[in-house]
Amino acid sequence: RVSTQSTWVEMKASLLLLQSKKVGVGAISMYVPRPRVQLQDWCCWTSNSWEKVHKVVGKAFRMPSRHENIYTMAANATLRLILQNDIDPQEIGFLGFGTESSSDNAAGAVVILGMVNLALDALKMPRLSRSLEVPEFKHACLGGIYAIKNACRFVMTDVRSRKAIIVCGDIAQYERGSTGEQTQGAGTCAMLVEMDPRMFTMEIKQAGSSSAYRGPDFRKPFSRHLHHSFAPNTHRLADFPVFSGAYSQLAYLDAVSHAVEDMLSHIEVSAGHYYRDIVHSIFLHRPFQAMPITALAFMYVRGMARGKHHHDELHKLCEKSGVNYEDVVEESVVNVDLYYSIHKNQVVTDPYPATRECAKRLIKMEEFVELVKRKMSLGSSAACQMGNMYSAALPGWIAAAFYEAAELSLPINDKPMVAIGYGCFILCDPFTATLGICFLGVCRKTKQKSSLFVPVVSKLTTKFRSTTFEVLLF
Repeated sequence: RVSTQSTWVEMKASLLLLQSKKVGVGAISMYVPRPRVQLQDWCCWTSNSWEKVHKVVGKAFRMPSRHENIYTMAANATLRLILQNDIDPQEIGFLGFGTESSSDNAAGAVVILGMVNLALDALKMPRLSRSLEVPEFKHACLGGIYAIKNACRFVMTDVRSRKAIIVCGDIAQYERGSTGEQTQGAGTCAMLVEMDPRMFTMEIKQAGSSSAYRGPDFRKPFSRHLHHSFAPNTHRLADFPVFSGAYSQLAYLDAVSHAVEDMLSHIEVSAGHYYRDIVHSIFLHRPFQAMPITALAFMYVRGMARGKHHHDELHKLCEKSGVNYEDVVEESVVNVDLYYSIHKNQVVTDPYPATRECAKRLIKMEEFVELVKRKMSLGSSAACQMGNMYSAALPGWIAAAFYEAAELSLPINDKPMVAIGYGCFILCDPFTATLGICFLGVCRKTKQKSSLFVPVVSKLTTKFRSTTFEVLLF
């Protein structure tokens, strides 16, 4: 009994010690497929306005080669993370996979485990540990953030002080001629989660959340493949979603604003002060280039309406926007259920017309343009080349930002940032993070930016369950 009590005391002490330390990301690696569609060319093919598409969507999107799928891309990103950062595979106790593109309902991250282990065998390196958790996280574009948060929880509570790897990504497909065609993309992002991280710490306890069911917001039911109206002009198996663009944008704005407001209530700070003075960088889920900026403007207006210190500024903005100040304030406190109208077979109306009108005006104002430039431009140029990667859209933007900062030697050590993930139906999870003092060296070592755009220099081909895949070595 004494021995047992002593063991429990030691375990409790170990857990308390772990919880007192910081958890976060020690390294990031990405894999994006080589085929790239230039949106300027796409505009010529489809007679769309390049000026509009460039401003709203970006510059390009990636597509997988015919030998690639989400598992091969995830295995590539994971192997690259291990090789570029000299990670001991035996130190990993958690391999999480965030995606909505998996094609096996029975198996998830274990498929990636098998691929990576075969590649490590070929490289005469140790395999990943047999004592490994291999969960898959699926919730639209939020799967990657759920994987990161759960990896942090694993690392914080593991008494063996093991590390975790998460890999997230998707293949975003839209039918030709649909409104989403130009917002396609493909790619994966892998992260090493550890205690006392070299790149940035994550304040999981300060995270906020928002969830609500939205019905037909963005769905991929299996039954769509059996319906005569699904992709009638496509003669191959496709993973096109069922979606409503206008309704989805309303859901996005509603979710991120409520989640961020939940987060701000934890840290007890006003929205205006947080956006302007506290946080160094703001990253949001990025289905296309303009959406994060639109969301920030929407949240900014709501922050002024819900706060106590910016009402004079809001009065002026309302006057310039041609809306009533009282309407904006009322919209900031109303409890909205977007699905209610659909459930009752009613027409869905915009519950935030005055707020959105102010946000449209705010986006054009010089002060807000400068705010976006300071808070949201880092990594944006590279992200414009990758397209919509769903679960990896936000992690990919963060990765691009870090490597751009390393390349330009920007002084952003110990600067706070916020990342706001989003998944349809609707859930949203923002978390705060602080850059570590070692991240510049880590980024320079992995040379991530060049790996996004430089051709393959060598490759290793093997087989896994009769499926050919390639592990690309850079």
